[in-house]
Amino acid sequence: MDMPMNVPVDNPNADTEWNDILRKHGIIPERPPSPTAKIQEALIEATRLAHENRLEGKDLDELDELEDDEDEEFLESYRQKRLAELSTLSQNSPHGSVYPVQKPDYAKDITEASKQYYVFLHLSSSTYANVESKLLTEVWRSAAGKFPDVKFCEMRADMAVEGYPESNCPTILVYKDTDIVKQVITLKSMGGVKCGVADVEKLLVEVGAVKINDFRLQRKEEKDEKQSSIRSSAKKDDDDDDWD
Repeated sequence: MDMPMNVPVDNPNADTEWNDILRKHGIIPERPPSPTAKIQEALIEATRLAHENRLEGKDLDELDELEDDEDEEFLESYRQKRLAELSTLSQNSPHGSVYPVQKPDYAKDITEASKQYYVFLHLSSSTYANVESKLLTEVWRSAAGKFPDVKFCEMRADMAVEGYPESNCPTILVYKDTDIVKQVITLKSMGGVKCGVADVEKLLVEVGAVKINDFRLQRKEEKDEKQSSIRSSAKKDDDDDDWD
């Protein structure tokens, strides 16, 4: 009876001529495939995708600024993609402006509407002395025009809830699927009197109303310009009130 032979093997995974002979005769198992090739392949694919998608998230103005750096045909394909996305949003979005809401219509215009899309409600102050509320009214208009797939509404707080504290104005309520998913009391957490569209955009992303890579989200350099314009508009209203 043949006795099994005890073959000395220092390292069965070593790439040696002796191990190759042992593998050929089935004495030791084949070496597992090296992961190096797979890793290199994955890295190459990741680099390729990163290059192809380098223009994702850029709006039309940003694409125009890249004319000297990018292939014109490739750049034009992204322009057409952005235009198509804007056209689809315009056609499929039922909003685009701020809806004034009355108490009898609250359930229909806010609660029921939130079954279809996110509803952002600004409970506004009843007095012009509330600078934050006046500012948010202007920001609301800009945001509503920029994100027509979200329903932006406004209602006087004391008409929505009798005796609602003026110190809590403005209040933002975000509805989805008939529930309040977020509430913000005053603009303290959103920059106060420096609040702008970019701050509302952060809220849109936070609650899931807008994806973080949405090309409509404001660029850094736009932020100061928009805020300055909105504050100027609010100040003009103040001056007009003083004149009256």
